[in-house]
Amino acid sequence: MMAANVREMALDLLLKVEREKGYSNLVLNRMIEKYKPSPPDAALLTEIAYGTIQRKLTLEYFLAPFVKKPDKLDHWVKLLLLLSLYQMKYLTKVPDHAVIYEAVAIAKKRGHRGIAAFVNGVLRSAQRKGLPSFDPIADPLEKLSVETSHPLWLVRDWAEQFGLETTAAICRENLEAPRQTARINGYLTDAEAVLKRLEEEGIKAEKSDAVPDALRSVKGNLAKTGAYEEGLLTIQDESSMLAGYAVDPKEGETILDACAAPGGKATHLGERMNNTGTIIALDVHKHKTRLIAEHAKRLGLTNISVRNADAREAGKLFAGETFDKVLVDAPCSGLGVLKRKPEIKYMRSPEDVNKLSEIQLEILDAAAPLVKKGGSLVYSTCTIHRRENQEVARAFLAKHPEFAEDRLLRSRMPAKVRPFVAGFEMELLPQHLKSDGFYVACFKKKV
Repeated sequence: MMAANVREMALDLLLKVEREKGYSNLVLNRMIEKYKPSPPDAALLTEIAYGTIQRKLTLEYFLAPFVKKPDKLDHWVKLLLLLSLYQMKYLTKVPDHAVIYEAVAIAKKRGHRGIAAFVNGVLRSAQRKGLPSFDPIADPLEKLSVETSHPLWLVRDWAEQFGLETTAAICRENLEAPRQTARINGYLTDAEAVLKRLEEEGIKAEKSDAVPDALRSVKGNLAKTGAYEEGLLTIQDESSMLAGYAVDPKEGETILDACAAPGGKATHLGERMNNTGTIIALDVHKHKTRLIAEHAKRLGLTNISVRNADAREAGKLFAGETFDKVLVDAPCSGLGVLKRKPEIKYMRSPEDVNKLSEIQLEILDAAAPLVKKGGSLVYSTCTIHRRENQEVARAFLAKHPEFAEDRLLRSRMPAKVRPFVAGFEMELLPQHLKSDGFYVACFKKKV
């Protein structure tokens, strides 16, 4: 596949993500499966598409001096310019003249000579004059917003929550490439056996130094292995695995995973229970419940029962005090997974966060009566916004005096994670383990 086609694919990917509100990782995977580019071309496609999305606000700042009315441009033309500026600024191995040549060729093919001349003029001006500095931006929050390409409302919220220094660390970490990690299926195998099997397949991986159940890919795609197909591992971020530690399932228990798709946490619980007991996995989306069932089957788990239902209606499905433990891995803004899904930061708004926090509390309210006396309710999200995390947890406790803070959470967490546990809560920021951001709160039902 020629390099020009890679850039056209990248442009198509950007258009698809924006028009269809699709997740970049899913669109990228489908594109690679469809066109089957060579490994170097697939790597280039991933780099320039992800990079352009990650740094979109920064690139728009760079473009502004060279285009009088950027918002009046045809959308594909603007994205082509941003894609090209990304390569000129951040890809040191690709010469500017090659970037400009390919951009002009795409403009000529998709538009006409006038558009091609315009694209050529803009990019050559940027090459000749240089991209603008961030120094003229006086407000430190606005400067951080532009420099790291995070919406200003989000930077302000995080700065109020964490302080400027920590917020800057979050934003900069979100620009780093995510690493692929996998969870070992402890029901079927162990780390040594999986590492040996992966080595035989030409994949280099290593044990996580933070989460005992985790492996990190050093070289190769863990999802494209026989070890994966045979159910020896599951692709999951290390932070997400910590929900399983928080729940701390025991053999023979009855557990509800109230918002289970795509099944990573439910299957983790099933493995830790050695395929005993019963796990009911609910999800509101019918097509996603099939994913849970498929994952369970691949992993050799028969203790997971999948049902299609809205977690807010769980009280109509089960009698009170049915479950030893309930996990509510709630729908959230996803502001902890911006390394993997960078487009989320442009899609979300403060109103979204407020609405989601209401839904999260509704799900917890519905789950509360289902927990046995002395049982546990675990709340988790993949966001790091206090309105969806700490504020929801405290609102729940205020409404439900039958629950108390479960302060044994720290003892259940792996040693490297314990510094990020405070009382009944854990908040993991992206820079802590170079993983996704994640939040857990644990409640105990009074006897």
